[in-house]
Amino acid sequence: MPLLSIHTNQPAPADQDRALREISAAVAEMLGKPERYVMVSLATGRAMLFGGDDAPLAYLELKSIGLPEERSHEFSAALCRLMQAHLDIAPERVYVEFSGPARHLWGWNQTTF
Repeated sequence: MPLLSIHTNQPAPADQDRALREISAAVAEMLGKPERYVMVSLATGRAMLFGGDDAPLAYLELKSIGLPEERSHEFSAALCRLMQAHLDIAPERVYVEFSGPARHLWGWNQTTF
């Protein structure tokens, strides 16, 4: 049920599969959720500006049922570190949006959670 969507103007990392696997595992650990439910989407090479500048940047959306709002600061730091490690994007060039939908608003396997 956790979904991390990453939109960036950067090209895909050289070892994209490894990067996605590491990000997926990190999200599962961070949220304390089984990785079998984690989805990561990476959209690279997007036309994007931040502050009128096209220097490397990323916009992330982390959605998860039961997302603990009091830990969003910690999650933001962890996600920024991942963007710096895998996409060479400075933390001040990353926006992160968090959301915790209700179980009945998240569908999977022909039902909802």
